[in-house]
Amino acid sequence: MIQKIAFGLLAVLVILQFFQIDKTNPVSNPANDFMNIANPPEEVATILKTACYDCHSNNTRYPWYTNIQPVAWWIKDHIDHGRSELNFSEFGTYSQRRADHKLEESAEYILSEEMPLPSFTWAHAEARLTDEERTFLADWFEEQRTVLFPDTSSTPEPSSGR
Repeated sequence: MIQKIAFGLLAVLVILQFFQIDKTNPVSNPANDFMNIANPPEEVATILKTACYDCHSNNTRYPWYTNIQPVAWWIKDHIDHGRSELNFSEFGTYSQRRADHKLEESAEYILSEEMPLPSFTWAHAEARLTDEERTFLADWFEEQRTVLFPDTSSTPEPSSGR
């Protein structure tokens, strides 16, 4: 009986491998990319590329384990959700109010250690941020709110968050 169950589970796992995720990154205008808009210092750019851009941009690098189902479906869901919340590749298309709010949220999520997600840093040790890096990045985001949007950084965001 146990052998039949194990064989059945193995068969299901093999069949699942035929249903791969779409790893095509959306095309985007480089002029809308946050890196080109904010022109961050190298240290900030490195942190963003390492800890943020895989889920929050159209420049996702898919690791080898995204070829294994159902793990790939779970990761793709995280990427899709991350892009829907904040997409650095589309930052230039956001209204000033939304962009300002996203910078504010980014600082908050980084300081509260909600980002990067622990499930991401388990597999990507290079994305783990030290307390100093968290403070540095959050402070830089707050500074950018006043640099990029001096007129909106004190305006409250509507309850929709978008």
